[in-house]
Amino acid sequence: MKTNQQTAKSTIAALTTAFLWASAFPAVKYLLTYYSAESIMVFRFLVASLTLLIVVIVKKVKIPEKKDLPLFALGGFVGIFLYAWFFITGTDAVPSGVSSFLIASAPVFTTLFSIFLLKEKVKLLPWIGMIVALCGLLMITASQMSGFVMNIGVVFLIGASLCTSVYVIIQRRLREKYTPFQMAAYSVFFGTLFMLVFLPGLIREFPGAPLLANLLPIYLGVFPAAMAYLTWAYALSTARSTLHVTMFLYFVPFLATLLAFLWLNERISPTAFIGGIVIVLGMFISSRRG
Repeated sequence: MKTNQQTAKSTIAALTTAFLWASAFPAVKYLLTYYSAESIMVFRFLVASLTLLIVVIVKKVKIPEKKDLPLFALGGFVGIFLYAWFFITGTDAVPSGVSSFLIASAPVFTTLFSIFLLKEKVKLLPWIGMIVALCGLLMITASQMSGFVMNIGVVFLIGASLCTSVYVIIQRRLREKYTPFQMAAYSVFFGTLFMLVFLPGLIREFPGAPLLANLLPIYLGVFPAAMAYLTWAYALSTARSTLHVTMFLYFVPFLATLLAFLWLNERISPTAFIGGIVIVLGMFISSRRG
């Protein structure tokens, strides 16, 4: 009975995390009507940093060692600052559903970096999964082209995926000494510091935005950018197996596409949707370590 309750709790936490992360895609798309990408970044992550700081203080989370601060700063610059800029700028040029599927391709690049930079050994099945995912990536890229001209948004979103992959590699250097929450929180703090250069733009744009557009960055900062890390950490810590909860991450781009349709009446082309399915299929195959 206790095991069933634990499984139910981890499942609910994983589903909650997937929904929160999926909701960020249409929310950012909506905000781009009223704010620049840079203003959305700094608004969202100022709120996220404040939320995470409260958790750090309440839970008395340890400060990183001085010698590790450069790695946290690098992670914040690449995995938070650069990622956010590429992601939001790219989402401005493509449907948010397409954006979510392209971001889902990040594990492909993480695996490639692990092979070529960290010299990790990978079996046949992950290689097959990567090839399948790259085919899906090409399908989405083709669906967003006008003639022979590539949509710049696709380029930015692939850049965001690359940033995520580099961020994961950086975190591997830290995970033996720090918890996932510590790595996320202090990376967000550093990333937000880099974003403060955009604060004057936010101050200029804030008065002209409607109430919903001013509330959404608060939602994005508190929930997808901060609380989702807590629900995800809880899901991982209470699950019978990591595989049980990580499976729910495959639902994120589909949930994002559905939310964008219901909220923004946004549609993506059949080619892009099939390409997205192929990417997720490739990710699933890659996760099998046989």
